[in-house]
Amino acid sequence: MYLLTSLRRKRPAAFYSLWLLVFFYAAALLADFLTAYPYDFQNRDRPFCPPVRVGFREAGGQWHLRPFVYNYLPPEGDSVRYRVDTSRPYFVSFWVKGPTRKIFGFIPSDRYLFGVAPPARIFLLGSDQFGRDLFSRVVYGSRVSLSVGLVGVAISFSLGLFLGGIAGYCGGKIDNLLMRLAELLMAFPGFYLILALRAVFPPTLSSFQVYLMVIAILSLIGWASLARVVRGMVLSIREEDYVLAAKALGFSGSRIIWRHIIPRTFSYTITAAALSVPGYILGESALSLLGLGIQEPQASWGNILSGAMGNLEVILYHGWMLIPGLLIFLTVLAYNLLGDGLREINTTLQGRVFKTARLKPRTTVSCQRLFCSSGKVGI
Repeated sequence: MYLLTSLRRKRPAAFYSLWLLVFFYAAALLADFLTAYPYDFQNRDRPFCPPVRVGFREAGGQWHLRPFVYNYLPPEGDSVRYRVDTSRPYFVSFWVKGPTRKIFGFIPSDRYLFGVAPPARIFLLGSDQFGRDLFSRVVYGSRVSLSVGLVGVAISFSLGLFLGGIAGYCGGKIDNLLMRLAELLMAFPGFYLILALRAVFPPTLSSFQVYLMVIAILSLIGWASLARVVRGMVLSIREEDYVLAAKALGFSGSRIIWRHIIPRTFSYTITAAALSVPGYILGESALSLLGLGIQEPQASWGNILSGAMGNLEVILYHGWMLIPGLLIFLTVLAYNLLGDGLREINTTLQGRVFKTARLKPRTTVSCQRLFCSSGKVGI
C-alpha cells in the first residue's frame, strides 16, 4: 500500500502505468475468455476486413437495447474497400458456440464470451491477410510478448544476482573469471548476438520450443550487466559489520550471500528489473518481426506486425495492422515510467535511512559493543 500511495502522490504517471500493465497482463491471462475466435481461425474470404462498428442505432434510425453489427461484404473489382450491408443487423450474443479450442492449453471448450450469427463477423480490430480476427490474435499474442519479458528478466536477474554475488564475495580468480566472461558478452552488439545465437538452432522447431529458445537467448545475454553492478555492491556490503559478525559466527558463505548480502541489493535490482523488461519485449518482437522468433500460426505482437512489414499498401489502406506496434510502444513506455517512479521512491527511502542513521549513531555503537561483549549478533 505504501508503494501505491507513494506512486500516486509523487509519480502519477508511474501509478497509472502500473495499472495499465496490470490490465494488459490480466487480458493476456484471460485471453481464452475475452476473444470471439481462436487465434488461428481463418476467414479466407475476408482478408484485411476493417474493424466493424458496434452500435445500438440502425442506419434507418431505429434504436435497439442490444448491441449489433452489420455484415461486411468483400470488395469488388479493383476496390479495396469493404461494403457494409445495412439491410439486416446482427445482434451480439454472449456465451455463444463456436469452433472448439483449448482453454489454458488443455481444457476443450466451444463456448465464447461473445459473438454474432454468420455470415457476419465481429472483427473489433479488423482482420489480417488471412482473415483472422486481429483482436483475438493481439490478445493471445500478448501472452507471448508480455511473458517473455517477465520470464526472461527472472532468469537473467537470478543469474546476475548469483554470479555477481559470488564474484563480489569470493574475489580473486573467481571474480576475474566471471567478470571477464561478463565483459566478453557485453562486448558484442546485443541485437547481432541474438541473431547469431538464433541461427544456431534449426528452423523446424515447434512454437513452444521457439518460445523457450527466445527466452534462453535473451536471458543468456542479459545477465552480464547486472552481474557487474551487483558485484560492485557486494564488494561494499561484505565489509559491513553485520557481515563480519556472520563470518565470526561461522555462517557458511552461501548463507551469508543469500540471506545477508543479496537482500541488500534488492532496492536496486527491483528498479533495474522494471527498466529491463522492455528490452526483452523488444528483443522478442524484433526476432518475430524478422521471422526468426515465434512462427505462424502462433501469435505474438512481433509476428502480427510482420504482416505490415515492407508492404506500403497495407500501411496506407489497412492501418489497423499497426495496432501491435502501438501496444508494444505503450508497454515499453509504461515499464519505463514505472521504473523511473520506483527509482525515485527508492532514492527517497535510502535518503531517509541515511538521515536516520546519522541522527542515531549511538544505536550502531551499542550494537557493536553488544556483539563484542557477548559474541552474539542482536539482529
